[in-house]
Amino acid sequence: MMMFTRHGSLAIMAAMVTISLGSVANAENRSSTPLADRQAGMSVTRPDITGVWELYPDPFGGTENTVIELTAPEGGPKLREPYATQWKERVKRREAALKAGTPLADRSTLCLPEGMPLIMGAIFPIQILQSPGQVTVLAEFLTQTRRIHLDKTMPALEDIPPYYYGYSVGHWEGDTLVVTTAGIREDTEFYDIPHSREMKITERIRLTEPGYMENQITIEDPAVLAEPYRFTYGYRRNDTYEINEYFCTPSDQLIELNADGTVSMKTDHGDDK
Repeated sequence: MMMFTRHGSLAIMAAMVTISLGSVANAENRSSTPLADRQAGMSVTRPDITGVWELYPDPFGGTENTVIELTAPEGGPKLREPYATQWKERVKRREAALKAGTPLADRSTLCLPEGMPLIMGAIFPIQILQSPGQVTVLAEFLTQTRRIHLDKTMPALEDIPPYYYGYSVGHWEGDTLVVTTAGIREDTEFYDIPHSREMKITERIRLTEPGYMENQITIEDPAVLAEPYRFTYGYRRNDTYEINEYFCTPSDQLIELNADGTVSMKTDHGDDK
């Protein structure tokens, strides 16, 4: 239960051909990477994705203080057995509980870190900060922090401790920030979808037009997934919103965690279960 789109003429004189070809050869020998650009003393302008971003379109439609059951993007992945059957059964239990008015607890209502890739779902707004060598994602919910290390090599999987957000490395390909994440804790499940230690997530983040951004996500996990799981999150910049500190407990001012593992919304007076 989650409480919570694009992006002339040629005039070379014969006397310059040799010089030009030599220059082209030298250029081709330089890898067109941010590191090579810096070493060559070149100034590289990157898209500015710094700012506060909210999920767009808004799945809540402005509704507040309401339990809404968000579902896995694109209907969920194609899983291998027995994971496919197990996941479908979990989805059915959640749907039945919601219909009965007693939605089941999940990571959000248990006040656990969302982890990857759910943090990028921006159930609450996220703030992105660009700095030399790093892109930082700050999520309002639970005051979470995710770090994307730029132009670094991904460590071997055995050298990455299990993290809620995994270990992320990124680089720019033109106007697109390409991020690879590995080492996500196996108990950090995205919409109850199981995964193995070997799961890898690739993101392609880019501005689609002024004030709008998309994140094309691909999840690869051959041990669990029958094929890569692909979906896209869209965001809209909100320059007037300020990210605030937000910590919670399993019985915060909005949610009541019941003994049977279900959750209820409290009324303004806190007396409705």
